[in-house]
Amino acid sequence: MKMKELREIARTWQVDARAVRSRQDIVRDIQRQEGCEPCFRTRTVCDQYGCLWREDCIGKK
Repeated sequence: MKMKELREIARTWQVDARAVRSRQDIVRDIQRQEGCEPCFRTRTVCDQYGCLWREDCIGKK
């Protein structure tokens, strides 16, 4: 997912997506707002099959 798309999603969730923030921090804040565990790029195996971030997360450390 490109940063432009990520910032649009962040805006929807009222998450700070300024350029000085990392992709990981923005996604984790969105995950918190969604009521999910903020686990983006912290695992090597994911059991969250419906997660919007799964494709960008696993294997890209």
